[in-house]
Amino acid sequence: MTKQVQQLDRVIIRFAGDSGDGMQLTGDRFTQETATYGNDLSTLPNFPAEIRAPAGTLPGVSSFQLHFADHDILTPGDAPDVLVAMNPAALKANITDLPRGADIIANTDEFTKRNLAKVGYESNPLEDGSLDSYQLHAIPITSVTVKALEGLDISKKDAERAKNMFSLGLLCWLYNRPAEGTIRFLESKFASKPDIMRANIAAFQAGLNYGETTEEFSVQYEIKPAALPPGRYRNITGNTALANGLVAASQLAGLSLFLGSYPITPASDILHELSKHKRFGVRTFQAEDEISGVGAALGASFGGAIGVTTTSGPGMCLKAETIGLAAAVELPLIICDIQRAGPSTGMPTKTEQADLLMALYGRNGESPVVVLAPATPGDCFMIAFEAVRIAVKYRTPVIILSDGYLANGSEPWRIPDLTELPDIRSEFAFAPPPITSANGTPEPFLPFLRDPKTLARPWAIPGTPGLEHRIGGLEKADGTGTISYDPDNHDKMVRLRQAKIDGIASDITPLEVDDPNGDARVLVLGWGSVFGSIGAAVRRVRLAGGSVAQAHLRHLSPFPANLPDVLKRYDKVLVPEINLGQLALLLRGRYLVDVISYNHVRGLPFRAAELSGVIQDVIANV
Repeated sequence: MTKQVQQLDRVIIRFAGDSGDGMQLTGDRFTQETATYGNDLSTLPNFPAEIRAPAGTLPGVSSFQLHFADHDILTPGDAPDVLVAMNPAALKANITDLPRGADIIANTDEFTKRNLAKVGYESNPLEDGSLDSYQLHAIPITSVTVKALEGLDISKKDAERAKNMFSLGLLCWLYNRPAEGTIRFLESKFASKPDIMRANIAAFQAGLNYGETTEEFSVQYEIKPAALPPGRYRNITGNTALANGLVAASQLAGLSLFLGSYPITPASDILHELSKHKRFGVRTFQAEDEISGVGAALGASFGGAIGVTTTSGPGMCLKAETIGLAAAVELPLIICDIQRAGPSTGMPTKTEQADLLMALYGRNGESPVVVLAPATPGDCFMIAFEAVRIAVKYRTPVIILSDGYLANGSEPWRIPDLTELPDIRSEFAFAPPPITSANGTPEPFLPFLRDPKTLARPWAIPGTPGLEHRIGGLEKADGTGTISYDPDNHDKMVRLRQAKIDGIASDITPLEVDDPNGDARVLVLGWGSVFGSIGAAVRRVRLAGGSVAQAHLRHLSPFPANLPDVLKRYDKVLVPEINLGQLALLLRGRYLVDVISYNHVRGLPFRAAELSGVIQDVIANV
């Protein structure tokens, strides 16, 4: 039958089901097809921490939210327009997020008395009228899928497992997504299991056909491609972008890349990604624990490679001593902290940005390091590149503070031309030649003789004739690097190490402020993954007639040199953070600015509507 095609400018879809229902795969495939189509998009995977929670229970619900549009967007969206609920638990866990009038596509086969009782439903919400304020599409997804696969040589259990592909096909039809990419994906993924491959392809096509022929859906929707800047794009997650940024930096620096890592959620995908790139001189080492991982990475830096270690909050605690050692011996080291909700094990699959103070001060003694934070999944690439640039030029550890939201979320990313990236090969040398005195007598190598501009010491590779030296955790004498307990020398070395980090402020991009009319009295200042939420909220305020400025910190140690001047220009500074006010504490203490701290620690990003209301309240009270 001929169906009406309705144009939309944006839509938010959330796939939800049991952790074994394949919702992450379904959402990822829909995202890939949407990226191929040319929409701008942003995603929010949300999955349980348990490897296999009890089936059909609330703790076992896994979801994937996708926001896509025909224009530039910044967040995965506040509330879904469409919820695909594969069982009662998925419905109950997500129904409170749905606005009235939203579409619910529910798999009726799973709404049995037993499954309803598991999550506390006394009656079937698909039948008792409690969903009357929504557009309910009750579809027996499991049984329709099994019926469509009757002619194939697979078990009923395998047929039921393909129901996520039926759902994917139905949503691809409903929103006019391409199908070819998913079919190629299934052919590749199940190439060694042809029966399973044919079953999943058949289920996917059955979903497409169901949307076309059923009377359940009278309208098909179309969201036109977005007008993105010219270039070659790919859909990318934060972890993949970070890994690729490290590889690109190592190539342009002319150095091999070594990763010493212990697997931990949500950082493990960086290890997985880097292990694929041996042809680029990348070596990966899965260590037996966090301490071994960072120790191996620091050893690689000592040997002339770019040493990298990846972890999350709990691992940062264990790596602290070795990071302090890297600061003391002044060697380049990249530490990627993909933050998650804590303390302790906390909520491993939920996001948080509460490791800022630990990154800055979570070591014994005065051990300053550089701290950077990406703003978006795609920005993880450039932050990784910047981390390598600073680490090798200034011989210092650099901590990257990403988080679970950026790590697992994705967006279209324009692949940069290599000519667009800074040349970091000439930024450093392994070591200067030995100094020769006036009478021709070779002088001893001074491993802590500093560059007068950067205060960086030479990076001398072990085994280089004439550059023999020793390093270690004991305090070193200025210049010679020999062990020293002299009080004045210790004071001098502590101040030199701090001055080196402070001096980097002159070598980073000044803080940019988005203040279109130049008349805003309120500045919203963020860092890390709150960038998108703040940006979307600021847009809402401006559309409503409000005047507000926005700025975002990517360099957190040292801060950009113009930060104090920026803060002084505004009557009020609002700082939203997914912690209890760590950046706000730093700004108050360092610049004596009474910033307004707005926080939540729910394991989820801020909602744009929530933040816009807070911004409007601040503007009203200036």
